Amino acid sequence: MKITKDTVAIVSGGASGLGGAVARALADAGARVGILDLSEEAGQAMADKIGGAFAKVDVSNPSSVADGFASIREQLGQERILVNCAGIAPAAKTQSKGVAHDPDIYIKTIHVNLIGTFNCATQSAAGMAMTAPVTEDGERGVIINTASVAAFDGQVGQLAYAASKGGVVGMTLPMARDLMRYGIRVMTIAPGIFRTPMLEGLPQEVQDSLGAQVPFPSRLGDPTEFAAIARHIVENSMLNGEVIRLDGAIRMAPR
Repeated sequence: MKITKDTVAIVSGGASGLGGAVARALADAGARVGILDLSEEAGQAMADKIGGAFAKVDVSNPSSVADGFASIREQLGQERILVNCAGIAPAAKTQSKGVAHDPDIYIKTIHVNLIGTFNCATQSAAGMAMTAPVTEDGERGVIINTASVAAFDGQVGQLAYAASKGGVVGMTLPMARDLMRYGIRVMTIAPGIFRTPMLEGLPQEVQDSLGAQVPFPSRLGDPTEFAAIARHIVENSMLNGEVIRLDGAIRMAPR
């Protein structure tokens, strides 16, 4: 699908990090971009920077998601691209010193990372399905979800996070099959260790140590590299129903 000045995209978690890089890349390609994020200040700042629109949304809340999509569509029009980047990454073990994993942490992680992705994807798909095709193949849109290498190589303390991202991986093919008759593609990116605001808050020696674990290139991934693969997915219509590991060939150790 070609990105033009008439193309509308929505990015959840688009105020910063991987989502922010995607929002900037799609805007640079010519799209009008809507940002969904909980951070009102950062979300509005990003929207102003790229000439897009912002809606404050809690992706784990279906009503909030529906209102956010309605707001962005009213401002920009029906989106043809959705990139889901909103997520959280708490750390907790199955049990620690005889104390069970806090169920509230587990539930919240599933709600934000997995159900939040589901909420945004289904809202977007419903809108895309009602539009006219934009390619000779009959394509109406593309949904890109974000998982993690933790879906496959979950580390100690990543029980909830790995489960949530594994669910995103598991949704990819059936969602693509559900939407094939409408010409809506579904892809998932599973990033490795990327330089996000969370990692940038760590000491430089810790960042360097994490980067050195990557076989090649031995460094942290740059959010622009994540954004580049997202844009390529949009523009390459044969990419559908698959998960792409973007990780420099890393396979995470237990800890």
